Amino acid sequence: MLLFLKSMSFRSLNHQDFKKNNSSCKELTTTSSLPSSSSCIFLTVWRKSLIFSCKGFTVIGSDGNLVYRVDNYSRRRDQTTLMDASGKPILTICRHKQKLRIVDNNWFIYEGEVLGDHDYKASSLRKKPIFCVKKQMKILHSNINVLAHVYYHGTSSDKTYSYIIEGSYANRTCKVLDAKSRNVVAEIRKKQAVIGGVTFGLEVFVLVVMPGFDSGFAMAMVLLLDEMFS
Repeated sequence: MLLFLKSMSFRSLNHQDFKKNNSSCKELTTTSSLPSSSSCIFLTVWRKSLIFSCKGFTVIGSDGNLVYRVDNYSRRRDQTTLMDASGKPILTICRHKQKLRIVDNNWFIYEGEVLGDHDYKASSLRKKPIFCVKKQMKILHSNINVLAHVYYHGTSSDKTYSYIIEGSYANRTCKVLDAKSRNVVAEIRKKQAVIGGVTFGLEVFVLVVMPGFDSGFAMAMVLLLDEMFS
């Protein structure tokens, strides 16, 4: 399956329609992992870890090489670590739980790694989150298209959010938009290619990262949406 996805990522059959509407978006290989000023990054996301009997994600670049991975050995849903291809932690996502709240809808994003179960609280207290993501509660808001809001500096107390996530993760059609400009900075799309009667379904999809936006942070948004809506 991995070899098949690598082949499909390299061919990039499903990117043609997107390019018609975005002439500045060109395929980037993983030899240049940071976005340039004129190119988009296309990543194939597989909701499966490369480690046997381990939940996670495998992310492949348009050149067929591994870019990011998530291997959740403990299968904890309150903490997920995004790693690069070599296994180095890039970002850690932690769900914020409050005893007196019936619904917990806040997630924190930390740079690097947050320690395991025995040191989790102490480690998260020492580190300051770089982002806070708040899930939109449908019953409290009229705009059902909004999935979540993203706040800088790890707090949602400020009403001014930096990014907004819209769409449907269940259908793999989501967009991350800059709150001020309303420009799309990242997008989740279905992988449309069909070869020999094989369809990708919802387990394999495409993450498109716009020029100037960090692909690691975009992948963190995917992990958050998966935790919120799976």
